[in-house]
Amino acid sequence: MDKPPKYKASDYITYKGISRTPGQTIKALRELHEWSQVELAEMTGISQATISSLETGRTALGAERAKIIAKAFNIYPGVILFSDWKREDHAA
Repeated sequence: MDKPPKYKASDYITYKGISRTPGQTIKALRELHEWSQVELAEMTGISQATISSLETGRTALGAERAKIIAKAFNIYPGVILFSDWKREDHAA
C-alpha cells in the first residue's frame, strides 16, 4: 500500500462557517486523494458498501472505524470525528 502524500498547512483552504459530518469528511479526503470507495475499502478492510453508508450518514462511524480510516489517510482520527470543532478563545 502506497503512503498518502504529506501536506503542509499552507496546502489547505480555510473555510469559515462550514460544518461537515464525519462521513462528508471521509468523502472529501477520499476525493482529495483521488481514491475510489473500492480503493479505500481495500486499504482499510471495511467493505465498499459500509464506506458508502458512512459517507452518506446511513451508518455511524464510531471510534474504531475512525482509527482504521484515519490510518489510511495518515491523519489523526479526531480530524474525521471532529472536523467541525472550533477552538474558542476564552480568557482565563
